[in-house]
Amino acid sequence: MNTLKTLRYRASRTKLRMPKAWWQHRGLNDKDVFFASFERSGNTWLRFVLMEILTQDSAGFLNVNHLLPELGTHQDAEAALPNGGRFIKTHEMYRSEYKRAIYLMRDLRDVMLSNWARDKEMGFSQYFDHGQGMDGYIESFLKGKVTRFGSWQQHVDSWVNSPLAHNGNLLVVRYEDLRKDTEPGLLEMLNFLGIHRDREQIRRAIENNSLRAMREKEEKAKKSGATLGKGTLLRKHNLDREDARFVRNGSVGGWREKLSSEQIAMVDRYAGEALLRAGYPLGMVHEEQAELAIGD
Repeated sequence: MNTLKTLRYRASRTKLRMPKAWWQHRGLNDKDVFFASFERSGNTWLRFVLMEILTQDSAGFLNVNHLLPELGTHQDAEAALPNGGRFIKTHEMYRSEYKRAIYLMRDLRDVMLSNWARDKEMGFSQYFDHGQGMDGYIESFLKGKVTRFGSWQQHVDSWVNSPLAHNGNLLVVRYEDLRKDTEPGLLEMLNFLGIHRDREQIRRAIENNSLRAMREKEEKAKKSGATLGKGTLLRKHNLDREDARFVRNGSVGGWREKLSSEQIAMVDRYAGEALLRAGYPLGMVHEEQAELAIGD
């Protein structure tokens, strides 16, 4: 593995990233709306769908960031919203600079497995597993030591308990609900953004950005000689996604077949309260079963 890339990756998980985070937040204004999520929560998929709805053009890794930029690349981005603001992607915890936002939430356990698969493919998982393989990685992840953005539970709490959540300027949507029935969730998001579109246009955008279509777009971008990465989605020296697959299987509840009972118990121990507050059942209980129990 490239030594410089390794050093940069490890530094990005420490306080050394704080000056960069400050720099990335320059040039924001009160009209901007943020599309926030923890890493690996389905943010890219939804940005592709939203871009097609907004522009009626085909969304791809080459052009999505011009209209729906990632934090740090927003200075020259176009105003995509009716109020003249930009729609900016961020993985950061809530910050006072954020005045209005949509927060995309995904089950911690699926998020964790997606990060594990990526980091293992990239050769980075060894820095967090303490020689214990997946067990060690999971514990580090739950302690907030793997990603640049703290733990999942801290991240969710920072947003759902933020001032935005109390003044009507935060919309929380769940990835699982969107995968189950995408159109109603998108309509809610568009209404929050003050955007009105024909339902047929929305349905076409959903169909054009299925998992299969997203993977085909990724392969096309790679064949063009570009490298998928943070910021432009095509930057040459990205630390996290440079050699790994960007679009994975987008599973819902896949953790039930992949985590051991001991690993599930570890998740419940570290993040059980946060999962329950977010509406996710603990242990191996399926959400449908949990809803029935509550109804009884």
